Amino acid sequence: MSLYQEAADLILSSKHMLALTGAGISTESGIPDFRSNTGYYSKMDPMAALSRDTLLNNPRQFYREGFVILKDLQDKKPNEGHYALAQLEDLGYLKGIVTQNIDNLHTRAGSKTVYEVHGHTRTVHCLKCGKTLPFEDYRKKVLVDQEIPPKCPSCGGDLRPDVVMFGDMMPPAFEAAFAAAQNSDLMLVCGSSLVVAPVSYLPGMVKKLIIINKEETPYDYKADIVLHEAIGPALTKIVEAVNEKRSS
Repeated sequence: MSLYQEAADLILSSKHMLALTGAGISTESGIPDFRSNTGYYSKMDPMAALSRDTLLNNPRQFYREGFVILKDLQDKKPNEGHYALAQLEDLGYLKGIVTQNIDNLHTRAGSKTVYEVHGHTRTVHCLKCGKTLPFEDYRKKVLVDQEIPPKCPSCGGDLRPDVVMFGDMMPPAFEAAFAAAQNSDLMLVCGSSLVVAPVSYLPGMVKKLIIINKEETPYDYKADIVLHEAIGPALTKIVEAVNEKRSS
């Protein structure tokens, strides 16, 4: 029996499966991870570029570096890994996705229950009055109007993206993800190094683990199945095995 078939058996026997996704699932959509030595990450420190301190105290740097990372996510498309997870949810086996990514690709792929624990790039909000605006309006203020920092049309306060930056508190989505993990008996980890706290604590809360990641993780030793390979093809094969076993 292949590891894909073994994974399918675990999924079929699970009562509450949760997925946890990291940057590795989105690199296959052309989005580099923070550890990449290519593209803009080779020219900047993402932890500084995407920090709350830089946004508030050095907006020129933020809109020269951090904003570039955020705006470049807008034209990315889901890959087969995102669609495979959406299919598992449609089949009723996957109860939700906890994602460390801010690229919106799970929702674009059709997933419905997504805990975006690091935020997203669909909207921005005003730091003064709290007004929410579409990210596209924000993008135009920066790129077309050259308004730095961009201002709220209602009160003139500074706008900021709805992403969790370095130095921010975790959002309510993390509390919801934590509760979901407490109710789960299987976690399907896809493309996460499992070293970034507090999300890295979640796999330790479930009894069974399937890990798909190109590199080793601190949880490989306790996982039931480990696949060190590309996320999209592996998830596709697992879903195929699930469908074969369902119909047999």
